[in-house]
Amino acid sequence: MTAPALHPPFARTATTLRGLRDVEQLEATPLAEALPVRSTYEILRNAAHAFGGKTALTFLPTADPADAPIRWSYAQLLAGIHQTANLLHTLGVGPRDAVAVLLPGCLEYHLALWGGEAAGIVQPLNPMLTDEKLAAMMALAGAKVLIAYGAEGDVGYWSKALRLRSQVPTLATVLRVAPHDEAPGAAGALPEGVVDFAARLRQPAGQLVSGRRIAPGDIAAYFHTGGTTGAPKIARHSHGAQVFTAWASVQMQGITPQDVGINGYPLFHVAGVLPGSLAALSAGVETIIPTAGLFRNREVIASYWRLVERHRCTYLSAVPTVLAALANVPLDGADISSLRYCRTGAAILAPELAARFERLFGLHVHESLGMTEMAGISTITPPGVHAPAGCVGWRLPYARLRIVALDAHGNASGQDMPPGQPGMVLFQSPNLFSGFLDAADTAKAFTADGWLATGDLGFVDAEGRLHLSGRSKDLIIRSGHNIDPKVIEDALGAHPAVQLAAAVGAPDAYAGELPVAFATLVPGAQATEAELLAFTAERVDEAVARPRWVRVLGTMPVTNVGKIYKPALRLQAACHTVQALADGVWAETPGLPRPQAQPEGESAVRVTLEPGPGAAALQARLREVLAPLPLAVTIAPAPGSPQPA
Repeated sequence: MTAPALHPPFARTATTLRGLRDVEQLEATPLAEALPVRSTYEILRNAAHAFGGKTALTFLPTADPADAPIRWSYAQLLAGIHQTANLLHTLGVGPRDAVAVLLPGCLEYHLALWGGEAAGIVQPLNPMLTDEKLAAMMALAGAKVLIAYGAEGDVGYWSKALRLRSQVPTLATVLRVAPHDEAPGAAGALPEGVVDFAARLRQPAGQLVSGRRIAPGDIAAYFHTGGTTGAPKIARHSHGAQVFTAWASVQMQGITPQDVGINGYPLFHVAGVLPGSLAALSAGVETIIPTAGLFRNREVIASYWRLVERHRCTYLSAVPTVLAALANVPLDGADISSLRYCRTGAAILAPELAARFERLFGLHVHESLGMTEMAGISTITPPGVHAPAGCVGWRLPYARLRIVALDAHGNASGQDMPPGQPGMVLFQSPNLFSGFLDAADTAKAFTADGWLATGDLGFVDAEGRLHLSGRSKDLIIRSGHNIDPKVIEDALGAHPAVQLAAAVGAPDAYAGELPVAFATLVPGAQATEAELLAFTAERVDEAVARPRWVRVLGTMPVTNVGKIYKPALRLQAACHTVQALADGVWAETPGLPRPQAQPEGESAVRVTLEPGPGAAALQARLREVLAPLPLAVTIAPAPGSPQPA
């Protein structure tokens, strides 16, 4: 069977993008004509034909700019993709079979991703999830092969891989990827069913031996969403959706073969795989992988500006929490004049952080919106467009965007909101996902008339740009009054000592929720919680939205991709509330040990009591006081103690 026709690599067709009209002009050409590429495999094949010996991927073994990197050209990358796909084919992987991936940042991850999509369906996994969640997702996908890192790293990669062998019934083969610096033969004999990836990679490098012709509707990948609480949902991406994400990212950002960027996003997340990697590879960019630890490696953050200077990076892309960390790293003379574009996403950018970044480094931060359900990207602020913090730019070409009012339950209604009026963001787009593996999850993701209900809250301005304020599930509902946490976060974040700020609802028996806030401080800065509370209250106009208290944290809880993790903060706030009420009861019963409120699981609180005379009465009184809270609270004796007497 003949290979698909070659096409030019992706390149921006418009000279500049400065407004919605420019986006609409792109749509004058029918999409099928503007985008004839059908699969991610074709993207890599086109790029290898166009760029050949040009560097595609650069792996940094350490964060020291002086250390020698490992580089792969576009031709080498395509050869490795062919070999990986052909190896998977020999292992029985077909177009509907899943190939799970459990790797850190490394060159081989790109063989697993794109070779996996050329042979079957790739399933990148978050290695920080529990064995139970990983096994459940692999079983749901029917994973036939697992490509895993052959060392422990910082999260126990190899131990997890070996345990998963017995927990996933469909898993037939584990391909072991050796660390880049492992000596030949150091791994010793491998268990049955475990194969050395490099040793088995001696496959034909010039073509897909399966002869597969991939259609745009074929499923390319299974990406999981969430996973920190509850069961992760598995989203299906078609080849066409991923190709569109790469093409639209190039159009909106003007990516060229002269660009060089550090991709520190994890490659189990859509941000790192699609707008972060595939878009770059589709246009001839050199992508730098900053050590196996990526942005989780503190040395990478500490050396970041020197790495930019060393590799003459032209763009910077990172989530706001990483930008906040970089804001604490002085330039120390590093020349970062090569940077032409700075982009963030995954969470809303605080105005003060945006101002700090521009003040310290002369870089305006351009925001975007992306989500797993839209193959990684939904809106982009192009280079040269300076928008206020919270503005995530224009919709992608050929996409449609609506803002609708919330119904009484906080869900999307059918009432469209005019420009400037907030509501829930809805999308239809060529890069919309193909639904979740669970049909019930898919039904919940869409409105009755077929729009993706994002859960994001925002408005469209007069220029057609989308502005975000938060997530519908993060609204603080106080006695029926919807409080936007961003109002509190922006006020608290304006304090010069504050590095990160987050507001959540604390449970309250009367109001349901009360607004509270958490902050981390700029290294070396000092501020009391009372000072921060007063500062914030002065800047929040509505009395009901002023936080009841502010807590200073040593570190802000974040997800594995660097978003502030609000469920953990809500649980901290719940513990704080329960402890305060328990202290009030305890003050009425002198002589007894103080009750201790602690998290129980991911959404409940346990109050432990020491045994002794009067403990039974204290327990009964605590039950009476805590029962009205809209929260699961358990009252029990301390571990190892007898029942209260």
